[in-house]
Amino acid sequence: MSEAGMEQKYVKEAFDTNWVVPLGPNVNGFEADLEQFVGQDKKVVALSSGTAAVHLALIACGVKPGDEVAVQSFTFCASSHPITYLGAVPVFVDSEKDTWNMDPDLLEEAIVDRKAKTGKYPKAIVPVALYGMPYNIKRIMEIGEKYDIPVIEDAAEGFGSRFNGQVLGTFGKYGVLSFNGNKMITTSGGGALICPDKEAANTIMWYATQAREAYPYYQHEAIGYNYRMSNVCAGIGRGQMTVVEEHLRHHKHVQKLYEELLAGVDGVTLIKAPSAEYDANYWLCTMCLDPELRVKGQENAYKKVITSAVGGAAGVIHAVDSTTTDCQPNDNVETLRLYLDAAQIETRPIVKPMHKQPVYKNNPAYVNGVSESMFKVGMCLPAGPYVSDDDVRYIVDCIKDAIQ
Repeated sequence: MSEAGMEQKYVKEAFDTNWVVPLGPNVNGFEADLEQFVGQDKKVVALSSGTAAVHLALIACGVKPGDEVAVQSFTFCASSHPITYLGAVPVFVDSEKDTWNMDPDLLEEAIVDRKAKTGKYPKAIVPVALYGMPYNIKRIMEIGEKYDIPVIEDAAEGFGSRFNGQVLGTFGKYGVLSFNGNKMITTSGGGALICPDKEAANTIMWYATQAREAYPYYQHEAIGYNYRMSNVCAGIGRGQMTVVEEHLRHHKHVQKLYEELLAGVDGVTLIKAPSAEYDANYWLCTMCLDPELRVKGQENAYKKVITSAVGGAAGVIHAVDSTTTDCQPNDNVETLRLYLDAAQIETRPIVKPMHKQPVYKNNPAYVNGVSESMFKVGMCLPAGPYVSDDDVRYIVDCIKDAIQ
């Protein structure tokens, strides 16, 4: 049966059996499939989003208002926003150049300095597998253990990535997964939290179902959340799990093809794993453009205000009155994005570091310039399951044609 056929089978079962609710056989089955995939005797709780998983992991680690959490700056906002939901303070840590992920040396510097400044260590450490690249979890775990700080792995983009053969999300106290519509596998929306044991998983599940006590009526002694995954969405996930290895192989194949076709193109550098320890899923393939590179039409960069939804914003447009900010990709990156867009190729700038986001302008940040410099020159390339070899060749030909 095809991938779509398997998804439809499980979704149909949900409707046929009237399990159109945030629990049921598909949720249980999806969690079991995930537990088998990640291994290490971990328990998994399926949730409504990866953001919800970050939120509940922070709660489980005891993060409270006024606490600080050391979090990677080079990431999407879902890694840091849940910290602020709790009234806690994100302390941003910059990245290593080779992986783009949390720099362990800078992390330790931040931990020691926060203790000196506040009298307390951060309550948790949140590294992020940016674009599926593993973080140096060996060093990060050593630092967490040294200062007795739990590690919450944000592997939302790193589903199936491994470090030294072990699946990301299984090293730390908790591991975050995402099944958003653009991820390695999807449940249309959704996420999961990898937990250390059954007791921890039960606690997470309790928080995710409004923290209801065991009475025949609604009794609440703690604040809970409506974060459980739908049985219908879990049915899609069960179908996707039958092809997850195929998806992983495809993304790695696309990465290799980009590497071959872009080799020798002056001014273009494809980002790849620094060593065999880092088994990346290449959820998105990424490249950097030399700042001196010239792209056709570069004189027109940032001339027009964006008037359409960008980057999967589901049609939501929050109007702006300026074409630029004080920290943005270089003109050649924006020009190439527009050039490829005109050729029906969707690309994106890489994520803007959180310590450069206006909403976090007053937060503590320990920076080395890596994330900001990479943001100015980086681009994401298509890599999904429907990107064919011919598509990759067309994309690379367009890139070559755009460079003057």
